[in-house]
Amino acid sequence: MKILVNQITESPKDLTFTEGIEELNLLYGEERVRDFRFPPLVDVRLAYYRSGRELFFHGSIGGTIEGYCSRCLKSYSFPLEKEVDFVLTPDPSSVKSKELNRDEMGLSFYSEEEINLAPFIREQVLLTLPTRPLCNEDCRGLCPGCGVDLNEDPCRCAASQRDPRMALFRAMKLDQ
Repeated sequence: MKILVNQITESPKDLTFTEGIEELNLLYGEERVRDFRFPPLVDVRLAYYRSGRELFFHGSIGGTIEGYCSRCLKSYSFPLEKEVDFVLTPDPSSVKSKELNRDEMGLSFYSEEEINLAPFIREQVLLTLPTRPLCNEDCRGLCPGCGVDLNEDPCRCAASQRDPRMALFRAMKLDQ
């Protein structure tokens, strides 16, 4: 979605649209380990306005993302529901040197007459992702020895993989 800068007024305007985020699948598809699969579109609701030369955006992003559990490696879906707020300021590089000062480090800039919202939407989707995807908090994962999914079956190697150095202590405990 693109918005012309000169059409952004001081009174808020509402905008509802769908934005394509399939490019994120290409970004994550290049990695050997794929933690997420993104839908082709997400629903976006934004209110936007200007104050001076700064442009303010507030709204929400919604959709469903497919994740791969980092413990049991199974696929699961989870809702993407994120409140978004971002501010765009005029690009300072057109006024002064190309170096950003400390105050400008957390800001997003615009420099053209048209603002493409797609990169900002993709950025907000990425900020929503969990750092460690889990199908549920109680997921027990896979056994490191036999590889069985501990959520579904008991470990097959637990009895056979006792440490032989501890046999003496097991025997002592059983004799008493």
